[in-house]
Order: sequence, then structure tokens, then C-alpha cells
Amino acid sequence: MGFSHIAHRALTELAALGSACHKTQAGLRILMYHSVGGQAYGDSLGNYTITPKKFAQHMDALRSFHGISIVPLGLEAIGGAQVNIAISFDDGYLDNLHCAAPILIERDMPFTVFVSSRFVQEQQAGFLNAKDLRELAELPGVRIGAHGKTHVPLVGCDDLVLANELADSKMYLEDITGHPVSTMSYPYGIVDRRVRDAVASAGYRLAACSHIGMNQAGCDPLLLARTTLFGQDSVSFFRRKLAGCWDWYGYFQRNPLHGEN
Repeated sequence: MGFSHIAHRALTELAALGSACHKTQAGLRILMYHSVGGQAYGDSLGNYTITPKKFAQHMDALRSFHGISIVPLGLEAIGGAQVNIAISFDDGYLDNLHCAAPILIERDMPFTVFVSSRFVQEQQAGFLNAKDLRELAELPGVRIGAHGKTHVPLVGCDDLVLANELADSKMYLEDITGHPVSTMSYPYGIVDRRVRDAVASAGYRLAACSHIGMNQAGCDPLLLARTTLFGQDSVSFFRRKLAGCWDWYGYFQRNPLHGEN
């Protein structure tokens, strides 16, 4: 765990002592996980891998959290006066099928897996292959979204490469799963206006970044905020994130549309 992550945790604990995070705001909160019981891509500090036991504890805490609905990730979940929670995973790890899916299906919880198509095509160790992806896509409550073709930061791509990253991953995942792919998450959570507009042109209707917070009526569906869960997050810390105690950090993140913090 890096120093900045430790500092964020400490400040969040302080925020929990105030009243700001004691009343959960209406809207859509998207939980972001990565690997469950495996090894996350490029994660030398182990922040993005959670044990199956702790993940199950998180899900039990989520199910018992008062006043929320656990919903599929879609445009219909954003509006309204209720508190909706959607569960998502980035990258497309094999353990999402073998470890996370059984825990979620047992609890009747829908979820979305955002897949980088190159990992599938090249059958990289630790990631879903084409057979695994088809199996995952047919499980109850599962939606498959794109996560770029090669898992590169899209803001660094020229226009042609960017278009290929978005179109090729979408078409490949649709061919494998037999289902439309209209959602995506930005690799590394990084997006700017040019990338956002290219995502719209590529036919995506919903896209998630790494901006922290709730998504409320009127928000941009191609710049949806998410709440990152780390392997070190205890059940009590998980509950605080659900309650919004982590959301203060979103005020210090850059707004990609306006170029402001």
C-alpha cells in the first residue's frame, strides 16, 4: 500500500466522524473491483486483488446495507430518488468467472465485467479466454463491457489508434459473446473530451472512469464515476465507502470536460 493510499484512508476515517457521509445520497454508485483471489495486472503493491473470503464479506455487507438496491449497470439505474449500487470488474480476469461469479450468483447480485480484448485473443495467463468469456456472458445477471483493445491509456492514442481501440474491442467482444456491447470503462480510468467524444461516436452508451462519487440524474453517462475497492479494505471501511465517506476525494480530481478540478 503506497503512502498516498494510506493518507486517503486516514482522511476518510476523519470524514466518517462528521455528518457528511452518514446520509447516503440518491443516485447510482458503481463499485469497481479487479481481481478476486488472483493477481491484478501490473499491481506490484497488491492493491487491486481481494481474497474471495473478504470479497464475500463485502457482498454480505452490501446486501445488508439499509436503503439501497443492487442493480445491473445501465442508464436506467442513474435517475430517480433511490440509491442504486452496481458492481463492476475491470480487465477481465479468469477469477471473475471462477471466484467472483459464484459468490455473486449465490447472492443474486448482477454485475458487469469490463474486458480488454487483447488479453482474451492472446490467451494471457490469468485472464479469460474466448471459451471462458462465453461461459461468463451466459451466467445469470452478467453483463460484458469493453475496456479497450490493448489496455493502453486512450488519451495517448492518436485519432486512428483511438478509433481502432474502441471499435475493435467492441466488435470482438460482441462476436465472442453474441450480445451487444454498449458499455465500457476507460483503461486506467483516464479520459478527456476527445476520448469521451470518440467513445460516443463508436456507439457506446455508457462509460465509466475513475472519478470518485455518486452518479445522479443529469450526469454524463459517458463519464460515470466509480468507487474503487482495494484488497486491504475491511468490511467496516467498505461500509464507509458505500456511505460516501470516500467521496470527498472526487472534489480534488480533474473534471475531464471542463479541464478543472
